[in-house]
Amino acid sequence: MTVTQDAPPDAGSTATLDDVLVELAQRRTEFRNQRFVSPDFVARLKEIGIYRAATPRCFGGDPQAPADFLRTIEKISVVDGSTGWVASFGSALIYLAALPVDTQAELYAEGPDVVFAGGLFPVQPAATTDRGFLVDGRWKFASGSMGADILGVGIPGDDSTGGKPRTALLRPKDVEIVQEWDVVGMRGTGSFDLVVNKVEVAREWTFIRGGAATIDEPLYRYPTIAYAAQVLAVVGAGVARSALDYAVQVGAGKSGITGAPKLADRPYYRIAVAEAEAALRSARAYFYEVTDEVWSAVLNGLEPTDAQNAHLRLASTHLAKISAATAAKVVEISGTGAIYASHPLQQWTGDALVPQQHAFLGPAVLDAAGAVLMGQPPTVPGFK
Repeated sequence: MTVTQDAPPDAGSTATLDDVLVELAQRRTEFRNQRFVSPDFVARLKEIGIYRAATPRCFGGDPQAPADFLRTIEKISVVDGSTGWVASFGSALIYLAALPVDTQAELYAEGPDVVFAGGLFPVQPAATTDRGFLVDGRWKFASGSMGADILGVGIPGDDSTGGKPRTALLRPKDVEIVQEWDVVGMRGTGSFDLVVNKVEVAREWTFIRGGAATIDEPLYRYPTIAYAAQVLAVVGAGVARSALDYAVQVGAGKSGITGAPKLADRPYYRIAVAEAEAALRSARAYFYEVTDEVWSAVLNGLEPTDAQNAHLRLASTHLAKISAATAAKVVEISGTGAIYASHPLQQWTGDALVPQQHAFLGPAVLDAAGAVLMGQPPTVPGFK
């Protein structure tokens, strides 16, 4: 099947990002308490284009330049990290560009705003059938699953996938969502378990994660796995910005409970805030610089180099690390008040920790990036 139509996105919604952020500020506690972003708010995110930002233009999508999408996710994360994390998976439709074109046409038949969530690990064995695979098992970390239109689970690859695992797609009616999610950070992401009980999935409804796209549009030539790491790292940056803005605001106007000088009158506080500001802004600058560099190469018809991919991965990991350190530094200098569980810094510190702990952003990525930059093979699987 060859797709030639170029359907424009729906222009019917009048909602703006600012409107949605105002509502989010009013509802973020609700999401944290129930441990997931409510489906009606996911619908609000659809209204502002989050879930068509990686849909192929040929299916009515409005694919965004990576830096534009990343800045939007960062703005959402300043208000609430959990919602930023859920919104970040609007980018995950780039994975689905590896599906057969006919399958994508069916997937987007009712419109381009499709919410995809996946519990990809641990990869579970799936017996082959005449049509595809018999999917059975339990998977972790399905962020945003409560508002998803389509769910993915990880199954083994074979000789045809180059050893990479497949993702099998299922409709929510075929999946049980188990609300097991007791964490200190990103509590509202609804990163629940998915349970599937012997459901047959046709082969054409599976894809190789990071596999070659069947749609020839610029966004699907941008490094897929690197983009998946970027959208998570930038959530941490948004959370760190909230913590740092709080440090500036509180430091300028609040005296200690013992009657000591206000925080802004203390040299150690001023120095720490200044250093954190410089570190966070520097990490963001590197992050967006390399994003723009690689996107420019893609738009000029060039394939991103191994070194460019390594810089994307390195910048993302660095940003996640600096973001977590920024939030932790603000706690360190904030005195006794920050020890209370109800203190806002506790939420921001926990949220900023989560991206740093993600497998896409952990210390092993630094080793792999360093190896590639020195002309050696990456030291971790799935680096590109």
